[in-house]
Amino acid sequence: MEAPHNQPAPRKKLHILQLVPNLVSILGLCSGLTAIRFAVEGRFATAIALIGLAAALDALDGRLARMLKSESAIGAELDSLGDFVNFGVTPALVLYFWGLDGEASLGWIAALIYAVCCMLRLARFNVGNKAAVQGQEAAERTTFIGVPSPAGAMLVLAPMYLSFTFYGGLHIPGVAIAIWMVAMGALMISRIRTPSLKRVTVYAEYAKYILVGGAAVVAALLTYPWVTLLGLAVAYLVAIGFLWQRERAQRKAG
Repeated sequence: MEAPHNQPAPRKKLHILQLVPNLVSILGLCSGLTAIRFAVEGRFATAIALIGLAAALDALDGRLARMLKSESAIGAELDSLGDFVNFGVTPALVLYFWGLDGEASLGWIAALIYAVCCMLRLARFNVGNKAAVQGQEAAERTTFIGVPSPAGAMLVLAPMYLSFTFYGGLHIPGVAIAIWMVAMGALMISRIRTPSLKRVTVYAEYAKYILVGGAAVVAALLTYPWVTLLGLAVAYLVAIGFLWQRERAQRKAG
């Protein structure tokens, strides 16, 4: 008697729209890699704009995946790998080409440290998310633990915002830039709690003011990009300091 042939597993079908979040992740990666190209060519303003575009796409892909019910393991991996390139490798190289050529050895060490810190930050975040899914610990919801990689990229580029704010460019010593890069890397892997907008809620009657404020920030970014980016970086650091002080006070009270 013949043995029955093994039946092939049915092929899984996907709606074409379910591929959109992964496509957005890939576009973000292309944006980050293209920023490196423009930095090599000395077009640093364009490079920063492309890193900003990568950050916007990074904020979009996860929300699209949840909306389209197309969350997947491969999508999560694509997002994490893209974050490492866009917010770890790319800002480090952009800063190196911009202000650390004169301090080649020191600058390269600082770039490596920043990139490694970003990788460690992402690895810790991924492990925390998996543990939260298994019910072992809480995920980073109301606040982040350490600066998230997109915010780290925004902060580490602050010397460029400061320089471009001044007509003709302000010279910033390479040693200062290297120290800043290492400090921002340390913030990413720290246990300091940092702001998260994931669970921030506002009263409905205040929504119109939030929308007007958002429009004002976008208008400021388009009109005075460097001053606005520098102001946002400073405001973010102030918010980190406020959270740190509040947590410290709570520990003393407890």
